This record gives sequence, C-alpha cells and structure tokens, in this order.
Amino acid sequence: MAFVRRKGNAYYLVHNMREDGRVKQIHLARLGERPRITEDVVRQVSRAYPFLDVNWTALREEVNNRVELFDSKSAYVRKLIATLRTLNLDLADLFPPLLDVSEAPATGRELVMQLRLLHSTVGVKLDQFDRAPHRAVIAERTFR
Repeated sequence: MAFVRRKGNAYYLVHNMREDGRVKQIHLARLGERPRITEDVVRQVSRAYPFLDVNWTALREEVNNRVELFDSKSAYVRKLIATLRTLNLDLADLFPPLLDVSEAPATGRELVMQLRLLHSTVGVKLDQFDRAPHRAVIAERTFR
C-alpha cells in the first residue's frame, strides 16, 4: 500500500514491503513541498514499479485534503503569502525593455507566456473569491 510521508519540508510517495522478515520502505517519488500527484508522477511510478498496485484515487484524495489553507498560522499559508509578496516585488521590477535586451529571445517569450498564464489564473481565482458563499468575511474588500 503506497502512502504519502512527510520528511522535513518535503513530501514523498512511499511504499512498505517485507524483505527477509523486515519492513523496508521504498521511496517511489518525491512530491515536493506541496504534494501533488500528477500524471507525470503516476507514469514515473508505474514505469519504475510495474507490479506495484497503487490506488491513485485514494492517494489523490489524501493529498488534496492535506493542505491546510483554513489555518492562517500554518506553514503553507505563511509561505504562500511570502511567495506572493516576493512575486509582486519581482514583477514590479520587471520592465519590457529588459526582455528586448536579453540575449535569449526564447527566454523572453517563455516569461511573457508564463505571465499570461499567471494573469488568467489570478483572474479565475479572483472570480472564485467573488462568488464564494463565505464572501461575508471578505465583502468589504475589492480584489480588482
């Protein structure tokens, strides 16, 4: 039975098996600081361990319920807020002429593509907050 284990700040997908009467733990995949079981993880583990029977649905449910956004003092929420602040400062310092000077035009295109993706993701999330049933808590604020 595969399960998610936290070691330090990272999460791992692990599996216990018996070898010579002792339990041995196999690290199937590193899931990172915020555990996500993506199709790439499923493919990687399935290729490396083809005879291992993994209940991916149950694992995804476990991982999805693990993030504690409701706890404002959780390490994840504090890190998310700090990351957003840093991203805002970094983006404020980024000017389009810097991309023109770049020696790697592919890097500039990738940056613009990621900024557009971020823009659409933020728009979707703000719409979700605007329509949220608990909006009374944040009704006085305007997100746009």
